[in-house]
Formats: sequence, C-alpha cells, structure tokens
Amino acid sequence: MIIKTAEEIELLRENALIVSRTLAAVAKEIKPGVQTKTLDKIAEEYIRSEGAVPGFKGYRGFPATLCISLNEEVVHGIPGERVLLNGDIVSIDCGCVKHGFYGDSAYTFMVGEVTPEVKLLLIRTKESLLKALEVAVTGKRTGDIGAVVQDYVESYGYSVVRELVGHGIGKTLHEKPDIPNYGKRGTGQKLPEGLSICIEPMINLGTKNVVQANDGWTIRTADRMPSAHFELTVVIRKEKADVLSTFKYIEEVLGPQLI
Repeated sequence: MIIKTAEEIELLRENALIVSRTLAAVAKEIKPGVQTKTLDKIAEEYIRSEGAVPGFKGYRGFPATLCISLNEEVVHGIPGERVLLNGDIVSIDCGCVKHGFYGDSAYTFMVGEVTPEVKLLLIRTKESLLKALEVAVTGKRTGDIGAVVQDYVESYGYSVVRELVGHGIGKTLHEKPDIPNYGKRGTGQKLPEGLSICIEPMINLGTKNVVQANDGWTIRTADRMPSAHFELTVVIRKEKADVLSTFKYIEEVLGPQLI
C-alpha cells in the first residue's frame, strides 16, 4: 500500500474533480436517442480542455475514454453506435491523468423514465457507497467497508458482484489494496492514514454471477437483470474520510431527476 503525501493528495484531488466535472458534462447529454460514442467524445474533449488526458483510453488496450455500461452490463462497456433508449440505465465510469496521478469516478444514470424497481436499485446502490464512506477511516479494515455495502444491499434482496472490486489509486489506476464490496467486519487489510482508494459498489438486481462479453471487456450479469455502479475516490483519515471526487456537479445537472 502506498501512503500519499499532502502534495500528492492535492494532485489526486485535482484529478478527482476533473472526472467529477466530466461526468457532469456528460450528464447534460444523457437522453433517449443519444449514441454512446457521442458521450465518449464529450468526455474526452472536456478532459483534454482541463489539461489532462483520458485515463482509460489505451489502458490495457481499452479503446475509449469512458466505460459505458447499459442495463445488465455491470462495467467496462465500450462506447459505440448504440443509442440510449427511454427506460435504460447507464453506468458511466471516467478516469483521467494529470501531473502523473489518476482520477476515477462512476455514476449510474437513468435515461428518461425507468421502472420503480430499477430506480430503487440505483438509489440503494448509491446509498451503500455513502454508508461505506463512514467506515473509510484510519484503523478500520477493508472487510469493514465491504460488510457495510453487502449488509445494506442484501437487506433489500440485491446481490454483490464478487469478481470486481474497488482499489487503491495514485500514480497507477489500480494500486493495492483491493476494496471488495462484501466481507466481514474486522477482517482484511487495515486502512492506514493517507491511503487513497476508490470505493465502487457494483450491485445486481438478480444473481451476483457475471459473464464477460465477446468483446473481451464488457461484464454483464449472468441472468441479464440490471446492475448499478457508483464510485468515489477517498483518502483515509482519522476522524472522517477525505472524499476527493464528488457527485455534486452531477446533481446540479440532474436537478429534479436526481436519484
């Protein structure tokens, strides 16, 4: 685990805020009839306008700026010709790099009117992330974060993806430790002050099982039921997590549509 200096944390914060604002720029254009590649272009242009570069494009061969995952797709969907439809949900994961450090955040959006059942999945997945922030403090363990997420969402009958987890972040996109969204309190690696991590619940309406699509990237639910995904970057502190990325810019755009 790599502990960050005060100066490094501020560089991480700068990147985290860039991706936060990028997601808000994309949020303005999320509506039925929009192609996913259009959203990707908006994101790349915004990131570059901030003096940063896309963090995902070219990462392990990924071809785009955003991961755009629709409905039953959990993560790592590739933008392209697909068109957003009324009633869809779309997870948008965004990364950038500036001054040698990464930013990373994700949000699941509603497209037009979604079913009440799916809207609740989004609301509760987001709430599980906010609850996890409360235990992202010095001396707690990775299992404490996972347990909070798991206990909350499973109380509503949802399931937690096991194969995909949160992670440390810094000069590389994925650092140690892994931050699972399941676990037992008091287990796992202890969280030291100054550790920077991404907490990102990936929660399914149906089975926890997932499969990989033929494109080699997209992960979807095995039963093709919807999945939700939210992600924030935080630094571990003694009393309260220092949350580097934010949903406030997105919320300003969504207004009354906010989940």
